[in-house]
Amino acid sequence: MDMSEYIVSAGRAVLDIVEREWQPLSAGELEQRLDQAVEEILEADLIAKVKTQPSPTLYVQILQSEANVQPQVLQTTVCSPQEEDETQEPRETLHSSDSAAVQHIADLLQSSKSNARMAGRASLSLSQTIMLSLTLLSERISYRSVSHRFHLEKGNIHRIFFSFCERINVLEEMLIRWPSGQGAEEALFPLYSPVKEEDEDIPMVLGILGHTCIPIRLPIVKRDMESTVPEMKRIKMEAHADSWLNLELVCDYSGRFLHCRISKGSEVDRGRTLRDKLKQNPELLPSGSCLVARAGYPLSAQILTPYSGNLRPREELFNKTLEGHFHILDQAVASLKARFQRLQYLDIGNYERARTVVLTACVLHNVFLDMGQVVQGEVKKEESLSGEGEGEVDEDGVQRRETFTELLLKKCDSGGT
Repeated sequence: MDMSEYIVSAGRAVLDIVEREWQPLSAGELEQRLDQAVEEILEADLIAKVKTQPSPTLYVQILQSEANVQPQVLQTTVCSPQEEDETQEPRETLHSSDSAAVQHIADLLQSSKSNARMAGRASLSLSQTIMLSLTLLSERISYRSVSHRFHLEKGNIHRIFFSFCERINVLEEMLIRWPSGQGAEEALFPLYSPVKEEDEDIPMVLGILGHTCIPIRLPIVKRDMESTVPEMKRIKMEAHADSWLNLELVCDYSGRFLHCRISKGSEVDRGRTLRDKLKQNPELLPSGSCLVARAGYPLSAQILTPYSGNLRPREELFNKTLEGHFHILDQAVASLKARFQRLQYLDIGNYERARTVVLTACVLHNVFLDMGQVVQGEVKKEESLSGEGEGEVDEDGVQRRETFTELLLKKCDSGGT
């Protein structure tokens, strides 16, 4: 490899870093930044004065005594971040459903544990910040196009978006929750249907386990000094393991995510961590219930997978029964990618930032479901989690699968299906 290729690679790396971390500000945005800095200084000064003068009347007098500050600016400086967000109207007209979603997300953010001010919000209210971020998530659109739409610099768009994603990530524990107690009982659904009153021993399912892959930009890695093959040609010749993210999910019967685990493409887990957690904490599954997953996941008493190899009719019947449940997960994944089209390809070479964006989409997926806003994405062939050979098995899992297969066979023989 000649020296020119090393220079081009180094230049590309520097440009990538500069694009992520810094963009020149226009005169308009620079003025906005200065205004924000002045407001923050005034706010700190006024709060310090108010602490020494607790009387509300004196507080008003202090505000009115600031002769060099315009009344409109004064009103902004004394408002809390939440109140400030609501005083500004969005630049664009929203549809009623979009407006409801923006307001709901704003309420969630305001009630979250994190009270940190979002970065880059010199001229945006919270509702505008949410609109901007949802635009980037839901459309395959460039930062440049969004900057024209919202009249902000490209670099500031970048900071606003990731600040929003980090705030949404704080809501993960609240919105992607493993059900417990009465909530877990209500989330159960039968392994097969229809169910009769006498079917007391029918197996119950809490959720469907599976995964999908989210392609991301190939991260910048050190070159093989001995290689004579140009980098771009090598990328085309062999898929890089870290050019995608593994998104492991468990969804309930409605397609709501109960569990979300994101890892690098090279970090293959296939449900083993979750299996071990369920074994160590049996209270996570209501008595007699389980998860179902496609072949390739570990078979255990907590996770049932299909039979593989040469199948007998009874085993084919069991697999066919499970396949109906797998479609629920396939549809949830298709809906996730249809609503948040940026997940079709994340042009992000930084793993942590890519993970932040994917987790944001998963949290918001549940938010929209809670609001009754359902997107029916088309289940494509590549989104269907293709079957693989039998994964790891344990004796308890083999025995439980056999027991359920016998129950299913008896139900069919008795004319129950």
